[in-house]
Amino acid sequence: MPSRFMTKSHENYRELVMRIAKTDFKLRYHGSVLGYVWVILKPLLMFTILNFVFSSIFNFRNSGTPYYPLELLTALLLFQFFSEATMTGLMSLVNKAQLVTKIYVPRWTIVLGSTMNALFVFGMNLIVLALFFVYYGRIPTLGGVAMFIVYALLLYILAVAFSFLTAPFYVRFRDLSTIWEVLLSVIMYASPVIYPLTSLPVRYWQIILLNPFAFIVNYSKQGLINNNYTTFWHFMAMVAGIVLAGVIAFLVFRKYEKTVAELI
Repeated sequence: MPSRFMTKSHENYRELVMRIAKTDFKLRYHGSVLGYVWVILKPLLMFTILNFVFSSIFNFRNSGTPYYPLELLTALLLFQFFSEATMTGLMSLVNKAQLVTKIYVPRWTIVLGSTMNALFVFGMNLIVLALFFVYYGRIPTLGGVAMFIVYALLLYILAVAFSFLTAPFYVRFRDLSTIWEVLLSVIMYASPVIYPLTSLPVRYWQIILLNPFAFIVNYSKQGLINNNYTTFWHFMAMVAGIVLAGVIAFLVFRKYEKTVAELI
């Protein structure tokens, strides 16, 4: 009987998370002329500008990075995914204040459901990425695709961990969203998103790759495009760090979520 009750409860939680995610996704571009087209158009516009600047002016494409457009688009989609997931997760409890104050739902479902909106958008953008790979005649290996999926899941876990850690504090400190916007720009330029890691001196590589986001972006690109991978132990160390961060973030969230309703 307890086992059946727990299964039922878990099913209800999954349904609630998915309902929050789907509602956010539907409302995201509600009322806009182009609607869901913006999901694909937004990263493509940014890609077009950056690709022109760094392929034509800085000449990355002809300086040892022949598939620079593919590297750029892959990295941009990963950055947009991480940026949107963390930002919506950060503001989730405040944006869903009615769920927090009017009725009781487990607050972790609100945070998780909010971040899943970015997961839906990322999934749609992967179709565009696949078409670009076909256009450039660079078909990834099964190993490269498998590792890309693993890295994308790890990036999502990292974004959820950040959301659990910051969402309760954003209720009290609304400046956190502005601070995080600035830090996202720093993270983007401190990671091999718009430039290949090989364009930097070798002595800086290990320092940059200490950043889990930079690590994921770099080896996602390398796996898909060049079939290059990190060592097993480096990969496992990164996985352990992200999982540990997720556990700590969730424990912090459970500690401070109790006072959220009073502060909204």
